[in-house]
Amino acid sequence: MADTAGIFSECAIAFVPSASLPPKLISSLQAILTEHGATAVDYRRDGSLPIERVTHIISNTIDFPQYIESQAFMIPVVSTQWITVSISRRRQAQVRPFSPDPRMIFSEVMVTCADIPPMDKESILGATMALGGQESKDAGKLTTHICALSMDHPKVVSALEKNWKGKIVLPHWFDDCFKLGKRIDEGPYLLPEPEILKKGPDEDLDIPSNNNLVGASSANPEFISLSDGNSARPPVTVFQDKKILLGADLKITGRLENALKDIIIYGGGRLVQDVDDCDTLICQYRDGEQYVRASQSCKEVANLSWLYFLIAHNEWTSPLHRLLHYPIPKNGIPGFKDMRITVSNYGGEARIYLENLIKACGAEFTKTMKADNTHLITARNSSEKCKAAPEWGITVVNHLWIEESYAKCEIQPVNVKKYNHFPIRTNLGEIIGQTTFNESRLRDLFYPGGEETMSPRAKRKRKILEAAEDNAYSHGPMEGVVIGEVAQGESDAMQEDNSEEDDIPSAVSKKSRPSRALATPKRVRPADAGKENETPTSVSTGGRSAKTKAMDRLSLIAPDIALYEKEKKRNTKPGTPFGGKHAAKLTEENVNNKKKSASHKDGDDDEDRPAKKSRPSLPGVEMRIILTGFTRWVGSQIKEDQDRRKLRDLGIQIVQEGQPCDYLAAPHVVRTVKFLCALARGPTVISSTFIEKTLETGQLQDVEDFILKDAEAESKYDVNLEKSVARAKAHRGKLLRSIPIYCTDKIKNGPESYRAIAEANGAMFMIYRARSGTTIKPTTAEQDGFAPPEPVYLLSGTTSEEKQLWKRFKEMAINGHMEPRVVSPDWLLDVAMAQQVRFDKKFLLEAE
Repeated sequence: MADTAGIFSECAIAFVPSASLPPKLISSLQAILTEHGATAVDYRRDGSLPIERVTHIISNTIDFPQYIESQAFMIPVVSTQWITVSISRRRQAQVRPFSPDPRMIFSEVMVTCADIPPMDKESILGATMALGGQESKDAGKLTTHICALSMDHPKVVSALEKNWKGKIVLPHWFDDCFKLGKRIDEGPYLLPEPEILKKGPDEDLDIPSNNNLVGASSANPEFISLSDGNSARPPVTVFQDKKILLGADLKITGRLENALKDIIIYGGGRLVQDVDDCDTLICQYRDGEQYVRASQSCKEVANLSWLYFLIAHNEWTSPLHRLLHYPIPKNGIPGFKDMRITVSNYGGEARIYLENLIKACGAEFTKTMKADNTHLITARNSSEKCKAAPEWGITVVNHLWIEESYAKCEIQPVNVKKYNHFPIRTNLGEIIGQTTFNESRLRDLFYPGGEETMSPRAKRKRKILEAAEDNAYSHGPMEGVVIGEVAQGESDAMQEDNSEEDDIPSAVSKKSRPSRALATPKRVRPADAGKENETPTSVSTGGRSAKTKAMDRLSLIAPDIALYEKEKKRNTKPGTPFGGKHAAKLTEENVNNKKKSASHKDGDDDEDRPAKKSRPSLPGVEMRIILTGFTRWVGSQIKEDQDRRKLRDLGIQIVQEGQPCDYLAAPHVVRTVKFLCALARGPTVISSTFIEKTLETGQLQDVEDFILKDAEAESKYDVNLEKSVARAKAHRGKLLRSIPIYCTDKIKNGPESYRAIAEANGAMFMIYRARSGTTIKPTTAEQDGFAPPEPVYLLSGTTSEEKQLWKRFKEMAINGHMEPRVVSPDWLLDVAMAQQVRFDKKFLLEAE
C-alpha cells in the first residue's frame, strides 16, 4: 500500500470561507492536509490571501474577491472534493476536474462508457474531459455516471450488483449538454426508463425553479426592509471596511438613502462622496463621469440590485457574474431598438428576468405574440406560440441568445446552433441566469483608455486583469476559464516571498528579500501523479506559455507597486492626517473658512447686524475605536466627556460595544465579552496607550507604532493575535456559522454574556432547559447521507442541577445524528480568541 503521509508535502494551501465551506469544515480539512504534509497558508492582517505564497486555493465557489488575482498567477482553485479524491487515490488528483468554475460543466463528473460505439465514445469522453470531467475504466466508488444504451451491459449489471450509487444515462444527455454549453438535469435521460424515449416533446413538463435568479431578476428592484420590527437586524458584515459611493444617477429617495447608509455603516462600512475615495460605486447606467472614472480605476461597479443582494445574503458576489447586477447601458444594445420580443414556457422569476433583460437591451417586450413581433424566446419548442411563430415569420430562439447578446454587448446571430437547440424533455428555464460578463469587452466599449490618469493601485489591478485574460481561453465553451497549473520549472518570480503589501511577485530586488521555506514551497508536479486523466498536451502547453507571458507582464509592475505603497502610507495611514490628499482637503477647508470669516467681518450688507457666530464643524471620523480595560476614566465622568471631545476633534470616535469599529484598544489581551465580541469583526487591535499618548500630545499618533503585543497572554491562551485578527477579517463574523451552541440557564455569570460572544461569531445560540422547543429533530445516518455526525455543544457548569441536563442533552443529540459535547464555557472563549474552530478534550465535562 502506498504511503499517503506526504502526498501534499509540496503544497501551500489556502481556504476561502463561504456558505458551502464554513470555518468549522475548513478547520477539519486543514488538519487533514497538515497530517498529509501540506503547509496551511493563513490570511494577511487585512483578511486577504497572500497569493504569492500559495500553490492551491480550496474554494467551493469562484465568488471571492481574489479569484481574478488567482487566475493571473494561474493558482489552481479547486473544490473540497479534490482533497477527498487525492487522499483516496494516495496521490494528488489533477486540478481540472475539481474547478468550482460553473463554466466547467462536467466538473466532478467521472464517467465510464458501456455499450457505446467507439467513435461516439471517443467524442463523449474527449469533450467531457475538456469541460472538467474524468474517465474511469470501470464503475468504481468515485464513478458518478455510466453512459449506456441499455441496462444489459455487463458493466452496468456488475455495478448494480455492488450497490453502486451513481447514475446511468443515455449518451443523448452529454450531446445536449455539449450543444447548449450548459449542464442540464440528467433526469429525463436516466435508464432504465428515460423520459426522452417514453414521452413526446408536447407532453406537459413542469416549469423548474432556478436559484440563479434569486435577487437578480431586475436591475431596479424595490427595496424591502429585512427587519421584522421585533428583532434587530444582524450586521451585514460583507460591508466591513468597504467605502461605498451611491452614484448621482440612482435618483433614490432620502429615506431609502438613509436606510442604506444605516445598513452599510452598521455593517462596518462607510459612505463616501467622491469616486477617488470609494472601493465600490453603485450606479444605474454605464454612463457618466463617475462610472467611467470608477471603472478605469478598476473599482467595483454595480447597481442597486447587487447591493440589495449583498444585504439579503451577507455574502460577497461579483457584479459581473449576474447580468442584472451590473449597470445597464443607457441607450440599450445597438440593433435592438426596433425589435418586439415575447417569451414562452418561462415562469416566475425567469419570466420577470427575461422581460427586464429585453428592456435593458433596448427592445420592446410584449406579453402576447402578434404578427409584428420579431422574436420569440422560449424554453421549449412546444407551445401555441412556437407553432405559430414560423408561419408569421417570427424568429424562435432560447434565452441563451438574449443573454449572450447582452453580455457581449452586441446582437448575436440567431442561427448559432445552441440558440436553436431544445432538448425534448427539458425546460431550459433550469439553466437561465448562468451567463456572465467579460470585463475586457465592457472596457473596450464603455471605458477605454485612462492609463495616463490611473493611480498606481489602478495600474496594478489593470495588470492583474490583463494577465488573467491572457491566461484564459479566448473562445469556445471554455471561454474565460483559467485552469491553474502546478508544474516544474516555474518562473523564479513566482517563488519570491514578498512583503505583506506586495501582492504581485516582482523581478526586482530578489537578492534583498529573505526566503522563508514554509512560505515559499516549490511548486512541482508530484512524481507519482501518473497519467490518469492527464491534462491534454495542447492545453498544458498553452497554459504554460500563458503563465510565462503573464509573469513577464506582472514583473513590470514593481515601480507602480512601490509608488502605490508610498502613496498609501501618506494618504490613508491613520495617525498621519497631514499627508497627501487629506492634507489638501484640510488646507482647502481652512482657506474657505478664512474667506468666509473675512466676508463676515467686512459685512457690506449687514453692517449694523452682529454676525451670527458659526458653530465649528467637526472633522470627519477617521478612526472608530472600541475601548476595553481602560482605567483612565474610572470614577470621573467629567474627565471622560472632556477626553472624548478632544478625541472627536482629532477625528477619533469612541464607539460602544456592538457598533462597527476599525480598532480595538486594550492595555493587554483580555478575554472579556467586549474584547471577544469586537474581535469577531476583525478590527486592528492596538494598545490603549495610543489613546493616552494622543490625549497628552493633542496630536494623532502613528497607529502602527501601537499595535498590541502581549506575548505572555498569547502564550497563556495559545493564540497569535495577529493571525486571530486576520482570520476574523476573512470570516466576517461567521466563524461559528451553522454551529448549534446550547447553554444551561444556571451557568456561572449567566448565559447572556456567552450568547453575545456566540452570536457575534455567527453561531446558533439557545438556552437548554430539557424542554420542548430546544430539541434537535431526530434523524438517522441514512437520512443525513451517511455523513459523519456534526458536533453540537452544551456550555455548562458543574452544579448538580446542570449535571442533570447532560444525559437528556446527549440523548437528544444522538437521536438527531449529532455528536454531543458538554463543555465548559472556556471552549467558546478559546475559539473566539483564536478565531478558529478548534477543540480539545480538556474542555469536556464528564459526569462523575
